[in-house]
Amino acid sequence: MQGLAIAALKRLERPDFPERRAFVAGCWIERGETTPVIDPATGEHLVDVAACSAADVDRAVEAAHTAFLAWRDVLPAERGAILRAWAAGMRRNANDLAVLITAEQGKPLAEARGEIAYAAQFLDWFAAEGERAYGETIPSHLRGSRLSVQMQPVGVTAAITPWNFPSAMIARKAGAALAAGCTMIVKPAPETPLSALALARLAEEAGVPEGVLQVVTGEAAPLARRLLDHTEVRAFSFTGSTEIGRLLLTRSALTIKKASLELGGHAPFVVFDDAPLENAVDGCMAAKFATSGQDCLAANRIYVQRACYERFTEVFARATAALKVGHGLADGVDIGPMTRPSVAHKCRQQIAQALAAGARLVTGTQDSPLAGNFVTPAVLADVTDDMLIAREETFGPVAAILPFDSEEEVIARANDTEMGLAAYVYTADLARAMRLTDRLEYGMVAVNTPKFTGAPIPFGGWKQSGLGREGSRHGLAEYLEPKYVCIGHPAA
Repeated sequence: MQGLAIAALKRLERPDFPERRAFVAGCWIERGETTPVIDPATGEHLVDVAACSAADVDRAVEAAHTAFLAWRDVLPAERGAILRAWAAGMRRNANDLAVLITAEQGKPLAEARGEIAYAAQFLDWFAAEGERAYGETIPSHLRGSRLSVQMQPVGVTAAITPWNFPSAMIARKAGAALAAGCTMIVKPAPETPLSALALARLAEEAGVPEGVLQVVTGEAAPLARRLLDHTEVRAFSFTGSTEIGRLLLTRSALTIKKASLELGGHAPFVVFDDAPLENAVDGCMAAKFATSGQDCLAANRIYVQRACYERFTEVFARATAALKVGHGLADGVDIGPMTRPSVAHKCRQQIAQALAAGARLVTGTQDSPLAGNFVTPAVLADVTDDMLIAREETFGPVAAILPFDSEEEVIARANDTEMGLAAYVYTADLARAMRLTDRLEYGMVAVNTPKFTGAPIPFGGWKQSGLGREGSRHGLAEYLEPKYVCIGHPAA
């Protein structure tokens, strides 16, 4: 594994990737202070990226405000053409962009390629949706007056993006903001700045004007605080943990910003005994192990009805044991490293606590033979609701299987969490499926499928899994403000 990422970066078709400079006010800037980018699979140092300062953030906000005054008046179709050109640039450079993701984040290269295709979809979607930011007319209650509502861009916005989807989360946020007529400053996770900087380069080449999209890199907390303290930043979008989301929301309250938050997940995956077993196992594998389990949509609590519990556990464990673990750039790898050491540590901690409390390890091990950030995919059976793995999001390739008896019981147990992002249901009973979609307290429910995301859908959660939506027309609305206008026209 040693040297795989370094060699792959040297073979990129684009000589300007990986970019090491931040992108502020239309300029690529170097800084004396830098942040290292590390291959999570090997711990090898890849490159150093500019570490921006508070002064750089101030400059970016000023440039974004100046650019907004012109960008908001660009016709929606013209903004859309630029977004489509940006998406086309991503597709032309998809292989290089995928290698950057795998090198800095760790996910298998095939999944990284999928992320680039997924990200480009959002730019195309919002390119068209920006032309449909319709207002409304209101039948007047005032004689001699005409009432209307028009949708206008909120202004300068900020995006604080995560390390698990370093390209897709930028495209999903920036596509909506730019289509609405807003400008955006992106603060990527310090682990994965290369993807953000490559997207900024492609945006520049696509004709995104100076100051409309900027990327500030470096330590997360001080840069995020500086962005949120600016009154000119009118809205922000964050994808990440609920804990950090609370802190950012508290900080943003001082300047009353619009907030779009996509926070933690703790997804239940409910399998009833009438569901075709193979379909349920295949769906659960996809829902659990995508992005090596580092996904807010990952199945975290797998509830299986008792009549099919043992058989499901056996087949699911066999499929899990067949997963290949290794460097994301190696052939045939299904599970890459955890991006952060803390994620790997949490997985091991949850396994140890569950075993001590009486759970059964069906496949896997606490310590990966590859060591470091690697976690061997593991299946725990006979998990109970009071175990750590059933109470906290895992964010890794460790599956917890819990038996249940009745529909009413599993609904109550699935809802017994502060999280409410996504839930999965497998059943052959249509009436039951409809009952569960009504009663599960989640922003998104998938029935008999692990795949439900994409540009047209309103992605987001209930309860402490977030505020607002991304994707769909609802995602565009996060960057628009309604303006009511009353025009008096006295009778002739």
